[in-house]
Amino acid sequence: MNDALTYPSDSDLRRLLHFEADSGAIWLGERRMLLLHTAALSALRQDLIRSVGKEHARRLLTRMGYACGLHDAGFARQIRGSQGLEDMFMVGPQLHMLEGAARVTPVNLKADIEAGEFEGQFRWDDSWEAHAHRMTYGVVDEPACWTLLGYASGYTSAFMGRLILFKEIRCAACGDDHCLIEGKPIDAWPDGEAHRHYFEDDSLLDTIDALSQQVEALKTSLVPSESGGMLIGQSAAFRGAHDLMQRAAGTQVTVLLTGETGVGKERFARALHAHSERASGPFVAVNCAALPAELIEAELFGVEKGAFTGAHNARAGRFERADGGTLFLDEVGDLPLPAQAKLLRVLQDGEIERLGGETGRRVNVRLVAATNVDLQGAVERGLFRRDLLYRLNVYPICIPPLRERAGDIEALARHLLSRFTALHHKRVAGFGDRALQALLHHDWPGNVRELENLIERGVILAPQGGFVEVEHLFPNQPAPSHDGLDPRGRLARRSTDEEQALCTRILEIGTPIGELETMVLNLAVERSGGNLSGAARLLGITRAQLAYRLKRHPLQEDV
Repeated sequence: MNDALTYPSDSDLRRLLHFEADSGAIWLGERRMLLLHTAALSALRQDLIRSVGKEHARRLLTRMGYACGLHDAGFARQIRGSQGLEDMFMVGPQLHMLEGAARVTPVNLKADIEAGEFEGQFRWDDSWEAHAHRMTYGVVDEPACWTLLGYASGYTSAFMGRLILFKEIRCAACGDDHCLIEGKPIDAWPDGEAHRHYFEDDSLLDTIDALSQQVEALKTSLVPSESGGMLIGQSAAFRGAHDLMQRAAGTQVTVLLTGETGVGKERFARALHAHSERASGPFVAVNCAALPAELIEAELFGVEKGAFTGAHNARAGRFERADGGTLFLDEVGDLPLPAQAKLLRVLQDGEIERLGGETGRRVNVRLVAATNVDLQGAVERGLFRRDLLYRLNVYPICIPPLRERAGDIEALARHLLSRFTALHHKRVAGFGDRALQALLHHDWPGNVRELENLIERGVILAPQGGFVEVEHLFPNQPAPSHDGLDPRGRLARRSTDEEQALCTRILEIGTPIGELETMVLNLAVERSGGNLSGAARLLGITRAQLAYRLKRHPLQEDV
């Protein structure tokens, strides 16, 4: 970069600025933005100065700007990474102007990333921060654009890979007609060390944060929490199931956990065990659907030596291994009928008989069963014993699907983020705003298990120190259509040539708008295989908005 500076077109940035009238959100690419009154920000500055003093307030505001600058440097690489260094660097000043911080004019800019050399001067006109400070305190003796200076330092430091300190040479808060900032490496300033505490190196903080995440992950896996493992949620549906679990924990009642695949039935079973008097005993889990029918009796009840060809030694079954603790039978609806008969006897008599054995063995086991199928329907079809259903269904707990506890999704996602960053030794800054919105609007057919898989994939795909964005979670999700700004900065709807041609064609055909909407809704649902969340994503609307439209325009019978 050199000192013959001109701004590249900012049309690429303007195209990324969108207003969503329905949700009330403002987006700059994948990052959610916010319009704030400068009077409110001025009041915040004043309160900070009054509460913690000018020096601490300056550090807080500088650090806030510094963090924003670091964040926008990554955004600049994402937007103009294929362009020259100068054009990519100019994203920061152009964003400052687009966001209303100040009118930025580059005066001088020289940078050599490989050599670590930087020298830059920029002029700020109409700095909101200088104006706000001057309106509150009048003309002052020291520069006051703390947040904007922090932004410039953080943004440039991220590009250079070393701390670049910007200082105000002139400031409108001091009575000048504009602000002038100069930046260079902190050790190139004679008093640079006196300013270092405003830009403390984050490496120690990052290390502490990473270690904290690992500790939390270990606590989750090794020490049962109050909820017993990873049972997280405050929604009414979740709290209802959780309360039933806690009430049953202090008893010896047989519990039947029902719910869709992936809702966390085994986690509820482990929590039930952890809260019970049997917590010091074993917890043995069996997936009945994963065992071959010819081996399931031997696995559950054990085998005596010589019971069948290959049985060279006696072997205890899962019931005996769970003696004094809890046996969890997952997918109990897949048990073959002979095994169901033996299971019924165990529940009635408290005794098991090994395969090939002649005597019964007493076992002290708390049974927790789980299924995602309709056992009553299986009884009607002759696939499940009615008397066994009565024995298992003494205390049923229906675990709600994730779509019925949408208020818990963010807490679950953040917990899983901590868990998988520790597991994969990855440090991420969190979820991007778009990614979090996508999680909240997804229909979750796979429930918590699907959420786990998406978060783990997101952690792996996200850049080190960056954000988990929507493309890391949902790589095939199309970008929604938005409102944007025209070159004069006015709110306007973007319309491509193809869209214009389509609208013209629709008007020429003369199809009524209501009939046209019905046709589009039907096609979207058909292409998504009947999945309403998928159809909503194709249409660029939320599932709730799609449901509202379907009430007005019901699907055709052949869809």
